[in-house]
Amino acid sequence: MKQDKFLLRKLFQIILDLLIIYVILYFISNKNYLDVYFLVYITFFWLFSAYNTGFYNVKKYYGFSKVLLLLSSHFFIVLLGFLSFFSFFKEGKIIGDQVQIFTLIVFFVSFFKLTSFYIFKTRKLYTEELKNIILFGEINSADKLEKLFYEKNKFGIRFIGFFSKEKYKSQYYLGKTKDGLQYVQDNKIDEIYCNPATISKKQLRNIRMFVEENNIELTFLPESRAIYSKDFVLEYLGNIPVLKPKPLPFEKRETHIKKRILDIVFSLLVCITILSWLIPILWIIIRLDSKGPLFFKQKRDGVDGNQFLCYKLRSMKVNNNADTVSATKNDKRITKVGAFLRKTSLDELPQFFNVLLGDMSIVGPRPHMNAQTQKYVKEVENYLLRNSVKPGITGLAQISGYRGEVIKASDIKNRVRLDIFYIENWSFILDVKIIVRTFINVFIKEEKAY
Repeated sequence: MKQDKFLLRKLFQIILDLLIIYVILYFISNKNYLDVYFLVYITFFWLFSAYNTGFYNVKKYYGFSKVLLLLSSHFFIVLLGFLSFFSFFKEGKIIGDQVQIFTLIVFFVSFFKLTSFYIFKTRKLYTEELKNIILFGEINSADKLEKLFYEKNKFGIRFIGFFSKEKYKSQYYLGKTKDGLQYVQDNKIDEIYCNPATISKKQLRNIRMFVEENNIELTFLPESRAIYSKDFVLEYLGNIPVLKPKPLPFEKRETHIKKRILDIVFSLLVCITILSWLIPILWIIIRLDSKGPLFFKQKRDGVDGNQFLCYKLRSMKVNNNADTVSATKNDKRITKVGAFLRKTSLDELPQFFNVLLGDMSIVGPRPHMNAQTQKYVKEVENYLLRNSVKPGITGLAQISGYRGEVIKASDIKNRVRLDIFYIENWSFILDVKIIVRTFINVFIKEEKAY
């Protein structure tokens, strides 16, 4: 809910800023600025600069000086784009009113930006929308936070109190560390602050598991030697350094947008250039080889455990065990044509339709049949983490040799390990590498390609 509000507010700010630019250009009434190419160009450059400077990602604890620095960085990049348009696309043509136009844009956008920022901070302070936090630490850390959030009260945060292994005579002392998580469950707590120097590794591990399961923010008050940890982002609340766990790639909206664009473009190319003529040919060959439908449909687990129908070219004789028993080496159910389809992975081609429908992605953890999922959930730690992203036609585990039949326990454990590694370390380049490697593997004899 809070995330939705944040996105709506960001979208409103973007639309408002672009409207300001368009209105200024309209009233200047210069045909060179009302040109559709210029409007598309300046809109793109504005959004490009905003994305790279974090122009619309203003945090509630930013000071006005930091917002001014953000404005300066953003407008410097936009100015370069604004002036370069006529140099690159109008053969160096000098257009009048450039200084006037850009000055008006800077003034009005800055005015609304600073005004909305002031209103946002003020509303956070004087309404009931304060974020409730607790601390796992000791009295010195608690005193720092209490002073920061009450005396300087500018972050929209309410400090409830702290839990510690030692007992303190303080109005903010809430109890022993071991009782803290139960308190969070029983009360509306939005964020947990933690001083890792004052609690055990086991307690720290329990806290991290708890916040992941309950979708609660976690912030660390670091020791000096921990400030540069690669797993955290250093931020400042006033003059107090804090560490925020780095967001995983799939926790960022832009990751889903990038993957979806790749999925749609690549799948359309495959469907138009390959499947449009190959499917009819394969239908004839499969039909001549054995009786039954062209496509094999099976319910599989999708993102967040939602069921979808996964499509494949039928590679087996019609049988009653298709939904419960996976293919094995020398499986008598596999037809002659089916053996070739499975060997070359051509049987997976209809899943590009699943990708276009949004049920799957080109790259991701392979979806297992429901009977296998029920079995592996009980046997493999963190198995369900695979369901946090869309399943894929191919994946890191598959190109690493862990495809097909699960013969021993280490097969599925390694598959899950690689799937989780992919989820935590995704990049656009990694997807491209996996796609290329999958294509290469089609021409290589794989041991489990049956």
